Amino acid sequence: MLYEKHVPDEEYTRVGYRDLKSFVKEVFLRLGVPEEDAEITADNLVAADLRGIESHGVSRLKRYVDGIKNGVVKTRPNVKVLKESPSTALVDGDFGLGQPIAYKAMRIAMEKAKNNCIGAVGVRNSNHYGIAGYYAMMALPDMIGISLTNSRPLAAHTHAVGRSIGTNPIAIAVPCKQEPHFVLDMATSTAPIGKIEVASRKGVKIPEGWAIDEEGNITVDPDYVLKRGALVPLGGLGEEMGGHKGYGLSVAVDVLSGVLTGAAWGPFVGATEGPAPANVGHFFIAINIDCFIPVDEFRERMELLKMTLKNWKVHPKAERIWIPGEKSWLTERTRKEIGVPLHRRTIEMLRKIGEELGIRFPI
Repeated sequence: MLYEKHVPDEEYTRVGYRDLKSFVKEVFLRLGVPEEDAEITADNLVAADLRGIESHGVSRLKRYVDGIKNGVVKTRPNVKVLKESPSTALVDGDFGLGQPIAYKAMRIAMEKAKNNCIGAVGVRNSNHYGIAGYYAMMALPDMIGISLTNSRPLAAHTHAVGRSIGTNPIAIAVPCKQEPHFVLDMATSTAPIGKIEVASRKGVKIPEGWAIDEEGNITVDPDYVLKRGALVPLGGLGEEMGGHKGYGLSVAVDVLSGVLTGAAWGPFVGATEGPAPANVGHFFIAINIDCFIPVDEFRERMELLKMTLKNWKVHPKAERIWIPGEKSWLTERTRKEIGVPLHRRTIEMLRKIGEELGIRFPI
């Protein structure tokens, strides 16, 4: 079955995912990033595009390139464990690329869960780590994975005006007997900032209710939002539709990722004037299912839960029922077969980066 979460239009050109990943990896290698770290970062960015999460895919490559060139992101950080117990660890990322730092931290959490039933690892002094679900899914198919991160302030908390909290995503990956597994990967704002960037590149308005202006009024202008506006919490403006719940979730992520780890939080993530480390914080949990019930039994029970939800009576205005992560899984399978669609402006940006570094873009 071929399926894509968002069907691209004539502004898009498809590129083979292996060629795209090789290009992105070579960019990082030319910038002095070690082989393993370049591989992880490229894999994370391309995985976002494969799963239909354009907002966090290769369209963000310039952000990482600029960070390295400005000295904000270290290519060879001294990542180390500051504090450790049988089931916990605190990792200092030394302001390196967020992807390899997060990958190593989740590996530590999984190893601790293997030996002690649960592993919880906090990270300080990191940077943007791409899609949160990438690290939660590392725990599959034998463990439950949880991945949290805070971000620079891009949203206004409930009843406030101006940027004060991050989009602070939450990802939970749970194994089922058969794919697709249950994978929840969500921002705690109505939309991630990447979707605003995508709308800006396409020259289209954003949905009403995603963001507010400096006076607290709803705005649909993505360029204004990127410069001076603020996103609103999941649930929307105010409390009527549950915006206070999204606000609470965002702050909860900040507590675990920022306050608990010693990283920055809320309005202080990347708050220093000029190019400076953002001190992003992450938090990872791995749960060893066998410590509760046999993993095969758990996967059977999850499969029953999944199929019960999918086979429920369908709403008259809907075609079918989906489980979290199913659309992304199908999109990934489709794009591995027919290519990753890239917007023309993204291709222009990638070509320019390639020309500067002496790398041919694969189109």
